[in-house]
Amino acid sequence: MRRVAVFLALAGCGEGARVADAATTPAADARLNDAARSPTADARVNDASPPTPDAASPPLDATPRDASPPTPCATRVQYGARWIRPPERLDDLDVAAGRVTWDGVCTPDAAGNSFATLSNGWQPYFSGPSGCRIALDTMGDCGQAAACATRVTYGAGWRAPPDHPQAFDDVSGAVFAAAVCRDAGPGVRAIALSNGWVPHFDGECAVAFAWTGCGGVYTNPVIPFDCPDPGVLRDGDRYVMACTSGGAPDAFPLFESADLVRWTPRGHILPRGAWPAWVVGDLWAPEVHRVGGRYIAYFSARSVSGQLALGAATADTPLGPFTALDRPLLEDPAMGLIDASAFVDARGGAWLSWKEDGNAVGRSTPIHVQALTPDGLRVTGPRATAITNDLPWEGALVEGQFIVERGGRFFMFYSANAYYDARYAVGVARAETLLGPWTKRGDPILMSNAAWSGPGHGSVVVAPSGADAFVYHAWVGGQAGGGPGRLVLVDSLTWGADGWPSLPGAPTFDTRPRP
Repeated sequence: MRRVAVFLALAGCGEGARVADAATTPAADARLNDAARSPTADARVNDASPPTPDAASPPLDATPRDASPPTPCATRVQYGARWIRPPERLDDLDVAAGRVTWDGVCTPDAAGNSFATLSNGWQPYFSGPSGCRIALDTMGDCGQAAACATRVTYGAGWRAPPDHPQAFDDVSGAVFAAAVCRDAGPGVRAIALSNGWVPHFDGECAVAFAWTGCGGVYTNPVIPFDCPDPGVLRDGDRYVMACTSGGAPDAFPLFESADLVRWTPRGHILPRGAWPAWVVGDLWAPEVHRVGGRYIAYFSARSVSGQLALGAATADTPLGPFTALDRPLLEDPAMGLIDASAFVDARGGAWLSWKEDGNAVGRSTPIHVQALTPDGLRVTGPRATAITNDLPWEGALVEGQFIVERGGRFFMFYSANAYYDARYAVGVARAETLLGPWTKRGDPILMSNAAWSGPGHGSVVVAPSGADAFVYHAWVGGQAGGGPGRLVLVDSLTWGADGWPSLPGAPTFDTRPRP
């Protein structure tokens, strides 16, 4: 939920900005296999570029007016973060004519890297001895589309069960590495997968992933610079995100995305000169919501009174321009209020939740819920305390709450403990009504791991796939409180038979299918 954000210039976001982290020998040279391409192939999957739509279409007079020509079969091939990108390439995918497949075998080379051999003969190289991660998705007239599936291929040193003659497993759905390779005994290493499997190896964990029909891949972070407290709104077929800005003159940067992975800057909620007169600094935790037929950005800020208060700004579009109220939405002269979050229930009723900043004065930190007026600009009716910090892992505070409605119940995702270190984590509570009572699940559902520290303060949205996703921030592992700041991550949210949500493998660090 806190605090001052430092924003760097954005040159590119998401997996499109990745660079291999290992050097290659001249033999590998980050290139295609010479036998698999022509000199003019421009590092594409096919030696011949796919035909343009005009070239692929028959003459107009050969096409019946009531029929469209079939779209030729093609395969979208996307490479994981360890792909050794040729220097002339800016993206991480190719579109190949016809159906392209891969058997999942990841072959080490003499330089300590690895390569995959696709069915059309091309050999993309990856850093590390088992870095192959490839997604293949067919397009056009290729027959029945394949359901999402994963081939997990085990390399040298795999301790295969006695009844497992093949060095791979084919699994329905998306499976990916959920942890780093770890010691599991003398000379033995193991890696946990997102479906619960833990293959063991003599030596390093040699495992490769081939995903078919899963819609492409990405690798966290999706925003690779400081962008704390991401508040995300799904607005039709796009997503809009806003982040904490602290005392920056241009407050609350906005970003837009079609897929939750690639984000484009879209200005600010309160650009320089647009702050309301009551705000003096500490602009935190913005969220844009559609309430009462328009868009409202809710936020926290330091008031001229010296207290933290809740504010609101309205606009006709989620990207603004926004006009801030000339008064706080909610202010308490005796207690700072932060982390304003709105929710519209299935019947169209709007609600506001927020946190008392009691940890700043040595007190507890209750999170309250209250209805909003139809215009979304005032609270009304009874106020209820949903949760407070009363579990050992929560430490001195709970905060950064976000409410969704699923299966006739209300779920509150919240963060707890010290935002600046690895103790910060995410919990969840649920209730039959928004005014409670709320019941906590207990243990956190998202915690630090070797790759990421202090994950939290996120938003739950429906991803393009139709499944739920959690968008949140985290520090780079071992750099909590410093480094590049709090980066934005996204991971899939699933729901168990007991009705509680979970985040398998999160916070993820390796390439995985999109949510």
